[in-house]
Amino acid sequence: MQKLKQANLYRSELIPVSGKLVERYNKCLVKLGFTKTKLKKFSIDGVGWSPEVAEEKKDDNYLCNGPSNPQGIIISPLQNRKPVYSPYHSFDRDMMQLIFKNYSKKINDITRDSAVIIDFDQKIDTFYEPLDVLKYDAITINFHLMDNLYHQQQEQFQLIEKFKHNHNFIDEALQAQILESAKAYGDLRGRDLIMPNLNFETSSFYTKAFGGVYVLRDFIKTIVVFEDMDSYKEAIKDTHYDVLIYHILQPELVEKLRDHIIIECHLDDVVNTPKYERIKKYEFAQLLKDTQHSINDILSDSMLFKSYLNKLDIKSRKQVMSVELYLERLSRSNVYKLEDMVDEQMYFALHKPHSSLSVYQQDLIWKLLINVSPKDVLFLYWYDKDQFYKNYNTWDESFKDWVIKTISNNI
Repeated sequence: MQKLKQANLYRSELIPVSGKLVERYNKCLVKLGFTKTKLKKFSIDGVGWSPEVAEEKKDDNYLCNGPSNPQGIIISPLQNRKPVYSPYHSFDRDMMQLIFKNYSKKINDITRDSAVIIDFDQKIDTFYEPLDVLKYDAITINFHLMDNLYHQQQEQFQLIEKFKHNHNFIDEALQAQILESAKAYGDLRGRDLIMPNLNFETSSFYTKAFGGVYVLRDFIKTIVVFEDMDSYKEAIKDTHYDVLIYHILQPELVEKLRDHIIIECHLDDVVNTPKYERIKKYEFAQLLKDTQHSINDILSDSMLFKSYLNKLDIKSRKQVMSVELYLERLSRSNVYKLEDMVDEQMYFALHKPHSSLSVYQQDLIWKLLINVSPKDVLFLYWYDKDQFYKNYNTWDESFKDWVIKTISNNI
């Protein structure tokens, strides 16, 4: 990952945590029912998730009390507008933006000496079956303060009122109580620590529950797409819900998404775009073996590209150039069929969300499409960083150089 870090493409916006902030973070973990981290320094994202703590605990979802109960931690106002690098839901960053939009001033005050624990409550104690994800509707965002600071404030108010009553101001035991509370929590009288619950409405979304599930609600009929085969097989046995169920690798999924006006693909248009060039070069790179030049040079230099393309066997050449070959022959005769000439996965990779979709819907569908056929390295980086980093570790070093250059030139 060193090359990605040098190019500022690997979790470059994480917030460093050390000293007192580590102590606060650990108190939050304990309050949530988790064990403390032994790390003295680490970093966190917008929702309080830390890649170092996740690695230590060997659990990327360590901030979840089961699949149905994700949580967050705010220990710094710097978390405002920061990315959520390993979101449990596709709407996690939207929820964090809602929180800071409503409570940024209070968070600034509270995190001077405390922290905010977030409970994303969808009124589901636990999941039992894969289609339980359809119960997601309105999410209530609850807030708890480290050390029960709000309750300590109320206790201070009560002590002070008692202090003012009659001759209690001479009560040394009461004086000691007030002083002890002030030393432990500071003077809380003038601080606004009340953070009422917030409501967040869900529509279509992605969740990591059950190995990864897309729920597409905003269209002709609800479509549920599973990434995990076992969860998919269990879900299709459930006759309680009237929904369409697919596994993400089923070719029929793409056809159904087109039929429901969720995605579209116009080869005449897309063949002239940078997206097509990226996908074609990705396809080409997977076929290159024992080259005299680096893959980065071959993909970046048009003369080298043509030279190595012509060194491939005829089947491989047709695979790389299948779209252009198909369009060329189609211009002469309509007897040619797309499915006979264009590689299926390459065709799937060239789809895009339908132009009628909202921005949020488009982002979700891009994430779905890039997981159907992860051939566009730029969009994989944009829409599924977790998967991008996993794939990156399997690539040739020279191909990594081309990927980094491609992403850097488009950011």
